[in-house]
Order: sequence, then C-alpha cells, then structure tokens
Amino acid sequence: MLPTADDAAAPGAPRTVMSEPDVARALRRIAHEIVERNKGADDLVLLGIPTRGVELSRRLAALLQEVEGVEVPVGALDITMFRDDLRHQPTRAPMPTRIPAGGVDDRVVVLVDDVLYSGRTIRAALDALADLGRPRAVRLAVLVDRGHRELPIRADHVGKNLPTAHSERVMVRLTGVDDAGDSVTIASGETRAGRPSTPGGAR
Repeated sequence: MLPTADDAAAPGAPRTVMSEPDVARALRRIAHEIVERNKGADDLVLLGIPTRGVELSRRLAALLQEVEGVEVPVGALDITMFRDDLRHQPTRAPMPTRIPAGGVDDRVVVLVDDVLYSGRTIRAALDALADLGRPRAVRLAVLVDRGHRELPIRADHVGKNLPTAHSERVMVRLTGVDDAGDSVTIASGETRAGRPSTPGGAR
C-alpha cells in the first residue's frame, strides 16, 4: 500500500534528506576534495569503518580512480573493541579489520564513515589505527555530519551538514549493504540517557 499524505505527516515518520542522486553527487564532490587536498591520489589509503563506511570507501576509491587514474588501496577498520561504551551497552560482534598490503606507515589515511555524531566512533578508530602503524596524516570523510560533538573531532570532507536534535535518528541506507537504494532519512526517536536509540544504520 502506498503511503498517504497523512502517513507522511505523521509524527516520527522518516523524511528523506538525501536521495540516491544526492548521495552520488556528495561522494563525487568528496572525491574531488580529497584529490585537491592531497594534490593527487598518491600515498592515499582509504579505511572504511564498518559497516557502511566500508561501502562508501569502495565507492570513493572508484571515483578517485576515475578522476586520477590511480588505484587507491581500500581497507576496513573495525573499532568495536576500542569503543568506550562496551561496559554500558551491548554492541555488535567484531568485524574483520583489513589493511591493504602496503600498510599505513607514512601514508595519508582517509577514514570513511557514514555519519559523524558525538565523535566517539572516530576517537575509537584513531585508537585502532594507532595499533596498526604510523600514518603521515589522518583525515576524515563522512557522508553526513549531524552535529552534537562530545569530543574535539572535525571532518575534513562532509557530504552534507545536517543540523539535528538529539531526539532524532539519522538513517543511512546504501545499495550493497541494505535491502534498499541509497538514501539518508531523519526521524524522531525515543532517547535513553540523553542519546537516541540507534537501530542498524541509524545514529
């Protein structure tokens, strides 16, 4: 059954803030920004934070190859065991960390994630990365920055700045990860201890 106008206006109903073309345009812009900031694609390594950060890093690598003609190494950086909330709430099982063959020493590492929120995920990613080597520089690319930082962490490349309330949930869906096309939606959600509930793909 198709949603009615009343359904769309219902309290808490998700509203789309980025469509599939919006996501594609944002990633292409981020790829160009990365090339400009790095003065090319040499010495770059993209590390996606599971789950959706890995898919985004693969897409960025494809765009970088299209722009620069260079194959940029892509890996995955699991941060589960580095989170600072393991004692307070259940978390998903660790996923594989995959570092490209050339490693990260003296490389420019671009961490890739879907949503930047409190900054605690990225802090955990930096801790995990420190165990793997010493990059020359570490930068951060995110599809959405929703604000509400709790740590002094800032993204270098942002697809969309999205002002939100703590009680709202930002949900990212990506083809290849979810049973849906690319989209970013926002919806109201109940909070616990001042933080929104976060089902899979939502922050």
